[in-house]
Amino acid sequence: MSPAIEPQAPLLPKQQTQGANHASISGAVFNIATTIIGAGIMSIPATLNVVGVIPAFTLIVIVGLLAEVSVEFLVRFTQSGESITYAGVMNESFGRLGSVATQVCVMVTNLGCLIIYLIIIGDVLSGSQSGGTVHLGVLREWFGIHWWNSREFSILVIVVFVMLPLVLLRRVELLKFSSFVSVLLALVFVGICTVMAIIALVQGKTKDPKLIPHLDEHTSFFDLFTAVPIIVAAFTFHFNVHPIGVELSKPSDMLLAVRIALVLCATVYFAIGLFGYLLFGDSIMPDLLVNFDRNSATATGAVLNDAVRLSYALHLMLVFPLLNFPLRANIDEFLFPKESLLASDTKRFLVLTISLLVFSYLAAIAFPNIWYLFQFVGSTSAVCLGFIFPGAIAVRNVNGVSTRKDKIMATIMIVLAVVTSIIAISTNIYNLLGDGEKS
Repeated sequence: MSPAIEPQAPLLPKQQTQGANHASISGAVFNIATTIIGAGIMSIPATLNVVGVIPAFTLIVIVGLLAEVSVEFLVRFTQSGESITYAGVMNESFGRLGSVATQVCVMVTNLGCLIIYLIIIGDVLSGSQSGGTVHLGVLREWFGIHWWNSREFSILVIVVFVMLPLVLLRRVELLKFSSFVSVLLALVFVGICTVMAIIALVQGKTKDPKLIPHLDEHTSFFDLFTAVPIIVAAFTFHFNVHPIGVELSKPSDMLLAVRIALVLCATVYFAIGLFGYLLFGDSIMPDLLVNFDRNSATATGAVLNDAVRLSYALHLMLVFPLLNFPLRANIDEFLFPKESLLASDTKRFLVLTISLLVFSYLAAIAFPNIWYLFQFVGSTSAVCLGFIFPGAIAVRNVNGVSTRKDKIMATIMIVLAVVTSIIAISTNIYNLLGDGEKS
């Protein structure tokens, strides 16, 4: 058994918790769930097509359980040490190198996500072009092609009028309302997919799902490992453990919120994975949203497709500030390690916030397709943040709070993460080179 966390002990030092307005557990649940779901919900169905239904569901359960264990490591070592940030905890265990590695991983992972979110939103609203095929966005399908529904202008409007007000909030707790709406939109998305799958099932149009993987000339044994980083990335929220946790009154509240959010998100992943796979079968794309970006034979189908695309785009708009929050904090901690808290310095806060927003917007416009780069990033930085770093902290055990069981669990977690990531990266490189030779 792990050493019990004192239920009444604050995650923050006493001098920092006095007079603070503590966040609610429900707000933490919504913020964690929104961070987890993010864009991961769109890639889950494709993993079922690769590894089969039973292995995919098993992976979701295992990764979810390991995520809970890794968060418990982070919370316990934060409480036993003096730091209140992820990078700070790594600094206590591995020095400056550890903190820099954490900050770089958060910056690469989150900044990449923010850019991709804007790209997806632009695709949904204004359309995209790939392989000579033009996909009209919802706005252009409805109103025709105009300057005001161009990709550049539509994303700019979203950035200024939706995202800017949210990223200017200085406490994560204040995002609980937008997170509630975001989770609700994700449930609406799952609900629509479920209804469409049931209708297709009644009409006999569903595809027979693979319960176990089928290895053939298109799918090798090593391809199965590429599904692991996808699910790991779908459960990576560890960069928000400290921003959310320090606003709660005690560590046990954070662990409770994490468990509830993990169960909720695993259920959502189960549902969207199964019904999305039943709906599209082998034709399912790595990004499920692409499957809905097609002309429907019926008016009802067209309405449902547009509802799915718009609800997901709005969902991403509300996820954006939750990933921006730890990104901004880690950049500030990296650049100004000896300065006061970012929230207390208005000038520094505004400059950093607006700079990140402007950079994300310009990158999304200049590089409309960075999926290949993000696939490799997801196999490295996300895995490090979610499992390798928390496991290394427990093995290092500078504060002497890890038990023998903790160290064994942490070692297994690190080995599994490293091995599957190496295989996944190697397979992705091989497949990418193979596609390049064919073209």
